[in-house]
Amino acid sequence: MIALPTLSSLDHSTALRIWLAVEPADMRCGFDRLAERAAAVTGQDPLGGHLFLFRGRGGDRLKILYWDKDGYALWYKRLEEGTFKLPKIDAAARSVELRASELAMMLDGIDLRSIRRSGRYRRKTS
Repeated sequence: MIALPTLSSLDHSTALRIWLAVEPADMRCGFDRLAERAAAVTGQDPLGGHLFLFRGRGGDRLKILYWDKDGYALWYKRLEEGTFKLPKIDAAARSVELRASELAMMLDGIDLRSIRRSGRYRRKTS
């Protein structure tokens, strides 16, 4: 029997963590300023290989900074129409950790605030 992957299995298939800075970032920032901001906002080491997301003030631009073994890499996307929809975020939070599936949905234009997870059975562990 073929087992199809679930969102949960995709989210837990790697040690990669994804951090989203809550406050809008200056999209003129380059590698070093974004790395400083990643460390200050998330408290994580930008050299750890994780993804650090920064959204522009208008909501239509997104930069993703990550360390690629021997240097920083920067992925940048500008939407021609619409904005990136963020998940629900606590007002006091400076950053929020996303799942890989949430990042994929955000990049595909799905509004993460309108998504509701239905209750599922969880086996009790002793």
